[in-house]
Amino acid sequence: MDRGMDGGMEGSPQPRAQPQPLRVQDCDGLIVRSATKVTADVLAAAERLQVVGRAGTGVDNVDVEAATRKGVLVMNTPTGNSLSAAELTCGMILCLARQIPQAAASMKEGKWDRKKYMGMELNGKTLGVLGLGRIGREVATRMQAFGMKTIGYDPVITPEASATFGVEQLPLEQIWPRCDFITVHTPLLPSTTGLLNDSTFAKCRRGVQVVNCARGGIVDEGALLRALRSGQCGGAALDVFTQEPPKDRDLVNHPNVICCPHLGASTQEAQSRCGKEIAMQIVNMATGKGLAGTVNGQALSKAFAPQTKPWITLARALGTVLRMVGKQAQGSMQVCTLGTPLREAESYLTPAVAAGMLAGGAQKDVTLVNALLLAQEAGLKVATTHGDVAPEPDGSTGLLQVSLQGTPHRAAGTVQGSTPVLREINGATFKQPAPLAGSILIYRAKASESSTLPALTGLLGKVGVQLQSYHSSSTVAGEQWSIVGLSAPLSDLSELKPRVTEVFQLQL
Repeated sequence: MDRGMDGGMEGSPQPRAQPQPLRVQDCDGLIVRSATKVTADVLAAAERLQVVGRAGTGVDNVDVEAATRKGVLVMNTPTGNSLSAAELTCGMILCLARQIPQAAASMKEGKWDRKKYMGMELNGKTLGVLGLGRIGREVATRMQAFGMKTIGYDPVITPEASATFGVEQLPLEQIWPRCDFITVHTPLLPSTTGLLNDSTFAKCRRGVQVVNCARGGIVDEGALLRALRSGQCGGAALDVFTQEPPKDRDLVNHPNVICCPHLGASTQEAQSRCGKEIAMQIVNMATGKGLAGTVNGQALSKAFAPQTKPWITLARALGTVLRMVGKQAQGSMQVCTLGTPLREAESYLTPAVAAGMLAGGAQKDVTLVNALLLAQEAGLKVATTHGDVAPEPDGSTGLLQVSLQGTPHRAAGTVQGSTPVLREINGATFKQPAPLAGSILIYRAKASESSTLPALTGLLGKVGVQLQSYHSSSTVAGEQWSIVGLSAPLSDLSELKPRVTEVFQLQL
């Protein structure tokens, strides 16, 4: 996806089957479905790439770590296929209970085996739902209509929340022996890999039925096959596998296994919905309207709100000021937010400060997506604190303070209206806060040196640059800081350097 000549978006669709590498060198955005692999090599070749959109929920096919390191935002559509996946799960449960696929296959072979396919009613049976997010709760409410008792587990959803949709939450150890059916709806994480294994199958009710329409690997396939052969597991319905397509056919060919080729999102409605949603999410991001579905850029989720943009600009600026005055981008940095308006601002202000600290260094393309990762690799430790009370006159708006621990270097600022302003550098305060916008010249000089400002104005006159604002700080150890707003940056500061202790420029 490229920027059009009119500032709009231009699509470059590529075929589903791709024997050749993805052609992404000139793309700003990339939208993929599950079959397309966005590897580290693909990301390295995409110099302009800013966002990868996955039309669906899982991002197993995207190297999220490599994308994060490059500063590329990864987005998905977590709600787009929820209903389709939930409905397939419910269908799987029904098929397990009545052996519908096996009976249908028998009929096609010319048989009439009524006695062989004796099933069970779902009414009164207990369904264990592991993972109570969007899909898990949709499955639970639908199966309740069949008279099933629904119990479940989720480390994030509270028991009070799950009770509102009819699921009693229990510890896993209490779930295993109580279930007639177990369905999993978790992401594939180290903590969920092999969630159903030899040990947990042994704790289950004999003949338990298992459904996995989430991710291959949540159910240990070797353990599942052993449980099926021993009768500990009475049947399994699988839409996903550790390896897709599965090369080991023992599980697929087991008579008590129902399986599909990963059809959870394979409905016309889900495909259309996911495609439209990811396209709109990218358009909204590109036009600054908002951000949704972020996988690796949670710091960006609030960055598009009008009230947070100037704070992010301020945080970047303070990080850059701290690096310039501290002459380093290593060590331990403290980020402190003060005031109730900034109570939940840590998630986006801390990466922004880190991005400012790293800007102009060895790291390239530092963004809110990769700032904390790159800071860690650069040897910069970032600690954060918050206090609900900000000193006046910033009590109602909030105050952001940054400092390099073990040094006297620190800076503080706030936002007035929609303008970020500087309050303090290294203990020197500004009675009239200095705006941090556009081209900024910052210098420190002896308070007794009266020729610095005239020399600066003379230099500006020579090069045709206008002085737009000037703010000076209180005196500390006989020196003052000056913040000068310019119409354009200066290309040469050599005439000014003999008159000042230090000087640097910012472009905000």
